[in-house]
Amino acid sequence: MRQVAHIIEQVADSDVTVLIRGESGVGKELVARAIHRHSTRKQKPFVKVNCAALPAELLESELFGHEKGAFTGAATTRIGKFEQAHSGTIFLDEIGEMKPPLQAKLLHVLQDAEFTKLGSNKKIQVDVRVVTATNRDLEAMMLRGQFREDLYYRLKVIEAVVPPLRERRDEIPELTDFFVTKYSQRYNRPVRPLSDELRHRFLGYDWPGNIRELENMIKRFVILQDEQLVLRELGKPRPTAPAVLLNPAHATPDHFAPPPFRSPPAEPAANDEDVDDDEAEEAPPAAQAAPEGRRLTDVSREAALNAERTVIAETLRQVRWNRRKAAQMLGVSYKTLLNKIKETGLEQP
Repeated sequence: MRQVAHIIEQVADSDVTVLIRGESGVGKELVARAIHRHSTRKQKPFVKVNCAALPAELLESELFGHEKGAFTGAATTRIGKFEQAHSGTIFLDEIGEMKPPLQAKLLHVLQDAEFTKLGSNKKIQVDVRVVTATNRDLEAMMLRGQFREDLYYRLKVIEAVVPPLRERRDEIPELTDFFVTKYSQRYNRPVRPLSDELRHRFLGYDWPGNIRELENMIKRFVILQDEQLVLRELGKPRPTAPAVLLNPAHATPDHFAPPPFRSPPAEPAANDEDVDDDEAEEAPPAAQAAPEGRRLTDVSREAALNAERTVIAETLRQVRWNRRKAAQMLGVSYKTLLNKIKETGLEQP
């Protein structure tokens, strides 16, 4: 975190773009606000845009505005977030969710400091400092053609990586006390100190949701005034979504086997003397057994589809069919997940 603070201090008096990276809930927005607060633009607007909150068509209007009648429902002329942030800072959160066509328009703004509204040919010039954040692997997205390489290098002039809470556990006691005081005042509850047992459990917990998870847990503790409830919550086994196979080179046979038929751990091999050489040659491996007349590519495609269906179904079950949350856990876009649900024939129970 000292490195992050040093970066904030170093870039404060410049206008270079900053890319903030880190897991969900680590405090990337706080870093962006700190950059703005320490800059020469601190008296000017700080405008945040969540790129994952809107579909591509609405996001373009949100960023750049539109003229009256530019599309169905555009009853009035509207200025976008870039105009609102003129002479200040615009913070583009979840930049990895932005679609390639809109990425091209953003690149144009970064290069020329101008843009056009939807439904207009008039160029608008802006003086805006751009700070972005993501929890996605942009390098892998570039390889898959989902993120523009030229935009990536435009955004990554300066990179700040915010470590997860499990790598800075010494902050947990101070953050805990801060949130207890904050929410006790907000909800008019007595400031009740945490027991030594609960503090110890907090220090030993991995906090997959990072500071946001800690904040919400303290909020629950303050409102309900029930420490045992928090202790039970910490003791629950956390479901984890199976990893989505992004690189076929890392595949193993278990990736393509439906759950009931996944191979068990390998048994110790029998002594060589117990196996007849002729039998070994004549008996084909189980992996080679396939219905006659089926092409290997068809078998692989069907197995991959079954594996995807299993992973998606399990993830959707864990998040109670919250498809946006499932897409985030699986590391794919919301639209991609909807297409996969349709392709695999999954139906909400």
